[in-house]
Amino acid sequence: VQLQASGGGLVQAGGSLRLSCAASIDIDTIRVMGWYRQAPGKERDLVAAFADGGSTNYADSVKGRFTISRDNAKNTVYLQMNSLKPEDTAVYYCNAIPRRLQRKYEREYWGQGTQVTVSS
Repeated sequence: VQLQASGGGLVQAGGSLRLSCAASIDIDTIRVMGWYRQAPGKERDLVAAFADGGSTNYADSVKGRFTISRDNAKNTVYLQMNSLKPEDTAVYYCNAIPRRLQRKYEREYWGQGTQVTVSS
């Protein structure tokens, strides 16, 4: 499975960006898919993701500002980021866990990361 992330860049505080993650497989076969981020010196944390049954999870820090969406025809998941803050600055990674008949055979895949920098 390959995940191609794009859409990062430099934006001023209050601005918007949209990240895209294109998967090399049918995303209907992916049980969990979403975005993580990692700031310098910090751990990689969940930002937003589609989970089992189509539910969505968001980090508290991005609720109301970020929206995750998907286009099944394009096998792509998006992260619309509005009202960006300097603390959103990080490398954003796409993540996917394809569905297997048994959870113990599932594995996790990561995209290459895309830099988001928010200036104050």
